[in-house]
Amino acid sequence: MSNFGLLDPAIQYHIVNSLGWSDLRPFQDAAIPHVLSGKDALILAPTAGGKTECVIFPVLSRMLQEPWQGLTVLYLCPIKALINDLAVRLDRYTSLIGRKADFWHGDVGRGKRGRMIENPPDILLTTPESLEVMFTSSRIDAAELLSQIQVVIIDEIHAFAGDDRGCHLLALLSRLNRLTGREFQRLGLSATIGNPDFLATWISGEDKKNASILLPKEEAKAAVDIKLDYVGSLDNAAQVISRIFRGEKRLVFVDSRARAERLADTLRRLEVRTFVTHSSLSRDERGRSEDAFHNSENCVIVATSVLELGVDVGDLDRVIQIDSPPTVSAFLQRMGRTGRRDEGNRNCLFLVTRSDVLLRAASIIQLFEEGYVEPITPPSKPYHILAQQLLALILQENGIGKQTWLKWLERVPAFATMDRKEIAVLVEWMLEQNVLVEDQGILGIGCVGEKAYGRKNFMELLSVFMSPPFFTVLHGKNELGYVDEHAFLGKEKDDSKVVLLAGRAWVVQHIDWKHHRVYVNATEIQGGAWWRGDAAGLSFRICQTIKDILGSSQMSPMWSQRSVNQIAKIRADHSWVEQKSQTFLVNRQSLIIWWTFAGLRANAMIAYGLQSEFSEKIGYDDLKITFRGIGVMSKVENAISKLQNKSIEKLLPPVHKKALQGLKFSDILPSEMALSVLQNRLGDPLAVQRIMNQSICVINDI
Repeated sequence: MSNFGLLDPAIQYHIVNSLGWSDLRPFQDAAIPHVLSGKDALILAPTAGGKTECVIFPVLSRMLQEPWQGLTVLYLCPIKALINDLAVRLDRYTSLIGRKADFWHGDVGRGKRGRMIENPPDILLTTPESLEVMFTSSRIDAAELLSQIQVVIIDEIHAFAGDDRGCHLLALLSRLNRLTGREFQRLGLSATIGNPDFLATWISGEDKKNASILLPKEEAKAAVDIKLDYVGSLDNAAQVISRIFRGEKRLVFVDSRARAERLADTLRRLEVRTFVTHSSLSRDERGRSEDAFHNSENCVIVATSVLELGVDVGDLDRVIQIDSPPTVSAFLQRMGRTGRRDEGNRNCLFLVTRSDVLLRAASIIQLFEEGYVEPITPPSKPYHILAQQLLALILQENGIGKQTWLKWLERVPAFATMDRKEIAVLVEWMLEQNVLVEDQGILGIGCVGEKAYGRKNFMELLSVFMSPPFFTVLHGKNELGYVDEHAFLGKEKDDSKVVLLAGRAWVVQHIDWKHHRVYVNATEIQGGAWWRGDAAGLSFRICQTIKDILGSSQMSPMWSQRSVNQIAKIRADHSWVEQKSQTFLVNRQSLIIWWTFAGLRANAMIAYGLQSEFSEKIGYDDLKITFRGIGVMSKVENAISKLQNKSIEKLLPPVHKKALQGLKFSDILPSEMALSVLQNRLGDPLAVQRIMNQSICVINDI
């Protein structure tokens, strides 16, 4: 039975007559009664799957029936580009019923903001950072502006929940509850994730009675068209793109701005109409490219992950992935750009340029076939966000009670689980350092805090972005790509590292810790290059799947003949790998290699735990741990045996103090606490435990 009739008659009329829709999608129809109930809800659907309409039509129905007046709906998005895109659509929907939607972010001028304060829209699209501006600005009465909020919609909620912005977002919602004295409905929109039950609880904060969550079932999955092809180089990838799918609109993902520009230039030389978009381009330039692509046919847009979120670029025919996305979740979001037309299937063509990346791409596809998607895991111990929120509350309230300020944040799970003694230590340290001052139990901002984050500099307080978990590698002015933060966070010297990137070795000349940039020169020193730079390190699950692929003889029908041939060669080189619960200790000439297939963060912990047993440097990457100059296998085996008896929690690798420059608000934390925040984010204790429980197969003379 359809739920369409539950909507307000005006909404029903405009869906059918003004929009010309014959019906809603099944999952959109299923969500109607749950959104109308006023209870929190989490909507899961692929990118471009109609999640916005899933919530906005019943929300507009409530707006008419209850009825609501003034600013009653906040629509929060992770990026400004998504807000700009959605604002056009929501303005159309609201105008049909005589209501208004508008947007507020960093690019909106003071004049327009002033007009919105005087005459608020019914729906306001904004970012968490801009919401913080409303809370802390002396020119805005946030309690009055937001006093009628009934619903908060959080788009692309998975993009928040896995990092510090998620903690900040929940803190803002907790403060909004207390500021307005009003409970409001929380509606989260997300792409497919591996742990929806967690996210459903997360969105409601600590108040479990409001966590009545619906996960609407998506209609039956359509067929997918996935192909993995090994092309060997970026130039070869350009040749393939130029020759196939002619006449179609193609979106090509490249996980490097430099490679995106290079591929776009090559395609243009091959007379392919090509646009490019990435975060280094200006907002206007990105907009021109995306608009031109939206309105074009028979063309290509080359993009980095900036188009992974729900910015609309029209109906696509094809998604092409150069090499491999970092996660299954990212793959689903990218492939979800296709198949929007009734007759179209979701599709993705992988064009892989390196042998090692071929295995990663194959593992992503295999995990997708198994139905696996990565779980969302918020960063642990966000003490720096707690300190930021304390300063923000002081600005918001013009001083806050030392014994009462935490009540504003009591619905934030990450804060609720913190040791109250640790929080007291943090506040006392901030007072000692004159970040804060106290007068008769009221906390204010001290001269040190005022200089960094006070009224004149409060914009510095609004961004909770931690520096990206990778460093940009530059040779002169040329961007080569990215390397994981693990490559440098434990380093005392800038020049003690050689990385492999763009097919050759580079020696580090200087590390810009604050901006996460690394400056390198070419080198022929291959022996020291024990870490390959490929953005963020791989997870335990992906690495274990790579192991499964190496130990198997099966060939997937999704692999091209070139991929089949190349994977067969790689398997021949790793013929000792078996699909069993074990790791492999291989003696290869002057090297002893422990193939754990554990992922970068787990291997970092294990290598750190083993280092005390050796004077020689131990290397590690996603798949293995490398011992150079040891020579005696028994020494390595004994060291591993000792490690198995150590506490996993003590294996977290050290963090160099320079790395704190990349942790926002680390300057308002005690250094030991700030280092602990970083250190706890670098490891994977669960993966280490699983590796320690596996048997070891010793292989000699490989």
